[in-house]
Amino acid sequence: MTEVLAGVTLVVREYDEAVEYFTKAMGFMLVEDTPLPGGQRWVRVAPQGEPGPSILLARATTPLQEGSVGNQTGERVSFFLHTGDFRATYQRMRERGVEFLEEPRTEAYGVVAVFADLYGNRWDLIEPSRESSRPLKT
Repeated sequence: MTEVLAGVTLVVREYDEAVEYFTKAMGFMLVEDTPLPGGQRWVRVAPQGEPGPSILLARATTPLQEGSVGNQTGERVSFFLHTGDFRATYQRMRERGVEFLEEPRTEAYGVVAVFADLYGNRWDLIEPSRESSRPLKT
C-alpha cells in the first residue's frame, strides 16, 4: 500500500484572515471550507497546480494553542514551498505583501529565500536544483 502525506495543520488566530492571506498574498487555492459544530470550520488551502498536500487552517481555541500561533516550530522554518520559477514567484509574492526575511541565495539544493506568513511562521521558497529534485511518487 502506498502512503502519501495528505496535509498538515497550521494553528491560526482567525479563519477568514488566514484564508485571505493564503489565497491573496500567497496565491493558494481554497480547497474546502466546511462549517463544524461550535463555530469551528474545516478549512483547507493548497498551492495552485498539481494535487498534493493541503494545509488545514485550525483556529486556536485554547491558551496553549493561542501561544503557538506563529511559532509552531520554535522559530525554525516550518514549511517548504517549491516553485519551478523562483524569480516570478518571489516577485509575485513580494508584490502581494509577503514579508521575506532575507534576500534570495543559491544553495546546493537550489535557490531559496525565507519568508514569514501573516503570523510569523517561517517558510522556505525554493526552486530546487536539478541535482536535488526528484520525481514525486504516489
